[in-house]
Amino acid sequence: TSAYSSPAKSLGDPGITPLSPSHIVKDSDADDAVEQLFLVVVAIDFGTTSSGYAYSFTKEPECIHVMRRWEGGDPGVSNQKTPTTILLTPERKFHSFGYAARDFYHDLDPTESKHWLYFEKFKMKLHTTGNLTMETDLTAANGKKVKALEIFAYALQFFKEQALKELSDQGGSDFENTEVRWVITVPAIWKQPAKQFMRQAAYKAGMASPENPEQLIIALEPEAASIYCRKLRLHQMIDLSNRAPVNGYSPSDTIGTGFTQGKEHVRRNRQSRTFMVENVIGEIWSELEEGDRYIVVDSGGGTVDMTVHQIRLPEGHLKELYKATGGPYGSLGVDYEFEKLLCKIFGEDFIEQFKIKRPAAWVDLMIAFESRKRAAAPDRTNPLNITLPFSFIDYYKKFRGHSVEHALRKSNVDFVKWSSQGMLRMSPDAMNALFKPTIDQIVQHLSEVFDKPEVTNVKFLFLVGGFAESPLLQQAVQSAFGSRCRVIIPQDVGLTILKGAVLFGLDPAVIKVRRSPLTYGVGVLNRFVEGKHPPEKLLVKDGTRWCTDVFDKFISADQSVALGETVTRSYTPAKPSQLVIVINIYSSEQDSVSFITEPGVKKCGTLRLDLTGTDASVPSRREIKTLMQFGDTEIKAMAVDVATSKSVKVGIDFLNY
Repeated sequence: TSAYSSPAKSLGDPGITPLSPSHIVKDSDADDAVEQLFLVVVAIDFGTTSSGYAYSFTKEPECIHVMRRWEGGDPGVSNQKTPTTILLTPERKFHSFGYAARDFYHDLDPTESKHWLYFEKFKMKLHTTGNLTMETDLTAANGKKVKALEIFAYALQFFKEQALKELSDQGGSDFENTEVRWVITVPAIWKQPAKQFMRQAAYKAGMASPENPEQLIIALEPEAASIYCRKLRLHQMIDLSNRAPVNGYSPSDTIGTGFTQGKEHVRRNRQSRTFMVENVIGEIWSELEEGDRYIVVDSGGGTVDMTVHQIRLPEGHLKELYKATGGPYGSLGVDYEFEKLLCKIFGEDFIEQFKIKRPAAWVDLMIAFESRKRAAAPDRTNPLNITLPFSFIDYYKKFRGHSVEHALRKSNVDFVKWSSQGMLRMSPDAMNALFKPTIDQIVQHLSEVFDKPEVTNVKFLFLVGGFAESPLLQQAVQSAFGSRCRVIIPQDVGLTILKGAVLFGLDPAVIKVRRSPLTYGVGVLNRFVEGKHPPEKLLVKDGTRWCTDVFDKFISADQSVALGETVTRSYTPAKPSQLVIVINIYSSEQDSVSFITEPGVKKCGTLRLDLTGTDASVPSRREIKTLMQFGDTEIKAMAVDVATSKSVKVGIDFLNY
């Protein structure tokens, strides 16, 4: 490039300058690849604490099949999903997933188990890592590190194989991956890199490929829930405004009798469960009119997501009114509180050591806690007993020289006692106190959302996700917001997202408008204007004075984007003879960005258009059109040389810059 005689060092040498006033072209159908025909849609809900899949044949979309039973469920925790746990051999090869991984790990001798790599609740890492890349590591229970991408790919590959096997068994012939459209759900509050990371892991697992990206849809959890809630019939949900919340049963039923019989029946069959989704709009939905708003609160193991949607008739398309918000307030928070309580009673030093030295027993203790956690309810009066694993009692005695019982007696935690059967006995108040911080955060966050101007007159609040099964959370949400809107909980609430994701895969066009989570633009040169542009941005090139590092905006954070909408800008090379044109794409969480050097602006794509060898008779002002298309969770960019129709395409990439 030419020698610069100026103070500014241009970052990526943006050699282009805007040609025309920006214009937006709504152009959703041009360029769309011919829809491939898939025989079946399989959705995977890859959760923080538990995961599962469901599927539907495109020929009979009204039947949603939830995966067949897994071996080895837990007492007191029966559901269709399996724990999100994965075990690798000491050689770092995939061994098992779910209950199988947990039970195998648990049965290993402690001398052996320290060489095996066991991971649980690892999905939170994608939410909490600020600068996620393909190289990000996860730490196993024994402290060893493995690339996160590998673990996620192993997990997805496991689901892929399970689902294909179940489909093949059911159809009696081998099912090919090419016949499946995959849908993977992710929290809406995840940042773009995490969503892209999930797609990369799926490619690595062989579900789809960069050449065939349409085969995989990344769906947002609350949107999937929303799609399912539209189909609800009255008998499929619990309207909290009409009754006391106890796991969705009136207190007179001993909780879950109806459930248990149903579950037993399922277990005997060992077949997948099938849900009929009537191809109608549910009763509750028919009360909603054009423009009505409702809020979906998706509370899972790790995160809580909130999305406000508005109905657009006649088709009942959804429009996202308020950008997804939320945070790490999932049911894991209750587990952390329990851990803090144990540290208070037995000492942090002991708990840390115990986790490292007896990782399998620690997992056991948390499983025992999990089933008691599910028994917590607002009006419970009898205490909850948690069995301490023998090795906990034994190791504590070695470590401290006195008994667990002694520790409980001298600790100043008054709601937790030692029972004669060798259990921790917690009063209902003590259990409820463990839920309080997490539930308070959810309620607090919801109140903030309700105060937003876009969120006035919300008609319904749908409470979905695994944590929504908790009567304590149900009661808190009902008492805080029951006066503002109707609080609705779908039955089988832990599977809502899974079922909605299948419906989304069958008809991805149902979500029509989203809010862009980021501001996108490209780096350009503008003519330098004295007094308007900062002097340190002055760049003199071949006698022309340019202002460098200018952020030319395509779309702002929080702006509504229709699915498939294309935004186009035209540029021209700053130097007419330039033959290789490099366009850098940047993103920022801020709305107003002037320069690509501002804090928080990240490069997320490069378009390199090589025009060497093209005809010399091109006009002196070459027009380079740049297009950005906002797809489901992917964004594609393209640059076209108008004179020669030469073009390059790139997917926006948040992981490799």
